[in-house]
Amino acid sequence: MATQRTLSIIKPDGIKKNVTGKIIAMFEEKGLRVVAAKRVQLTKAEAEGFYAVHRQRPFFGELVTFMVSGPVMLMVLEGEDAIAKNREIMGATDPAKAAAGTIRKLYASSIGENTVHGSDAPETAKFEIGWFFAENEIIS
Repeated sequence: MATQRTLSIIKPDGIKKNVTGKIIAMFEEKGLRVVAAKRVQLTKAEAEGFYAVHRQRPFFGELVTFMVSGPVMLMVLEGEDAIAKNREIMGATDPAKAAAGTIRKLYASSIGENTVHGSDAPETAKFEIGWFFAENEIIS
């Protein structure tokens, strides 16, 4: 396994529930390091561009509206097999199907408001990290 980077977003529902620190602790306890982080309010254009891959899907408008409804915490996580590890810590997209102890099982309310986002592949991670972070903002 190699050291990887992945994008993680704590979505507006996670921020509203005030569980940012608990979520970050879960990543760190499993060996991931936060090498960049910023709390921002996404613009509609930023959210639409970021989720452009879903533009033709029926949930796109609802997703964009949700992602601009409040601040988010953007993070770059780094560690051994970071992409798969992050996805395991997050749990299934549907919190009802997520494993016990995962972020979504603990904090998500629905498929639409599922508290966190994580990159799903190395190519996706590269695009997603670059969408929000300049290379000089990432410090290993």
